[in-house]
Amino acid sequence: MTPAPELPLAGITVVALEQAVAGPIATRHLADLGARVVKIERPGEGDFARHYDDAVLGLATHFVWLNRGKESLAVDLKSEHGRRVVHELVARADVFLHNTAPGVVDRLGLDADTLRATDPRLVVVNISGYGTGGPHRDRKAYDMLVQAESGMVAVTGTPDTPTKTGVPNADIAAGLYAATSVLAALFRRERTGAGAVVDVSMFDSAVEWMGHPLYMQLYGGRQIPRMGLSHAAIAPYDAYPTADGEILIGVQNDRGWHTLVGDVFGAPALSTDPRFATNLDRVRHRTDCDAAVAAHISGWTTAALDERLARGRDPSRPDQHHRAAGRAPAATRAGPLARRVHRGRRHPRRAAADDLP
Repeated sequence: MTPAPELPLAGITVVALEQAVAGPIATRHLADLGARVVKIERPGEGDFARHYDDAVLGLATHFVWLNRGKESLAVDLKSEHGRRVVHELVARADVFLHNTAPGVVDRLGLDADTLRATDPRLVVVNISGYGTGGPHRDRKAYDMLVQAESGMVAVTGTPDTPTKTGVPNADIAAGLYAATSVLAALFRRERTGAGAVVDVSMFDSAVEWMGHPLYMQLYGGRQIPRMGLSHAAIAPYDAYPTADGEILIGVQNDRGWHTLVGDVFGAPALSTDPRFATNLDRVRHRTDCDAAVAAHISGWTTAALDERLARGRDPSRPDQHHRAAGRAPAATRAGPLARRVHRGRRHPRRAAADDLP
């Protein structure tokens, strides 16, 4: 039997002083890649995300999602013993990551300058709300606030109502940039022997995701409108009524439009209609384009049209929203995964001398 290949980060140890989403999702990805992640938590309460709900076999959904494959250690960082435990853990680690409030790691002696003075190979990752400079550097941040400040809510929702995204995008963005930066820092360390200090802010990460609207504002001189399910830069792209429901249709390019109207609708004349010849034309005549699409699919049942679209390799699917995704094969594996999360512990272990690796 062929042995399983070693994961890329096997042998790498990460110590994380983290909570909520941004820090935990970064280290969750590192754990998935094979790193040993030791999560430092408060005695008693632990990461407050543990208590959001109890839907996953008594565990909170956010906590299960963000902390699988890690080890937990409950440490009282207000005590000398607790601080010594964490310092000894970090001294044996490759990466130290935190997303604590501004000033916390400095008070604990866990700031990058202190740690890397004794271990220049260490990679230190600071995840903050607003970065290390500027007037807001000492402010705490949370996802909804950063989504609003970065402009995400201005382009999300309906024309009447700005809306935050249904998942914590600002937190996730910061965590993913932190994880990729750790990989880059470890790769550079292999070549140079030097560690790194990585600073990632939720605000900068969210603004980076806003590139399309920002460039439109800077160069196009206009605000991207809120479009609901539709798309400001692509047409057709929306939910359209069928004979028995709705179906999502999104055409990404002109080739896809020719396939849709010619092979699926049997109306090739629409591909040469000057209103619809290019995506830019279709966006300019969005109302007419949407009406043409709706007219050609209104007589089809959703199932029949979906089959026809699939044969034409058109990226369209029935409008079944999140419940359909929940029934997908990949999602059916969540049960066993939830039972394995965090080594089955509902609460972190208390730190003791024999907890040190």
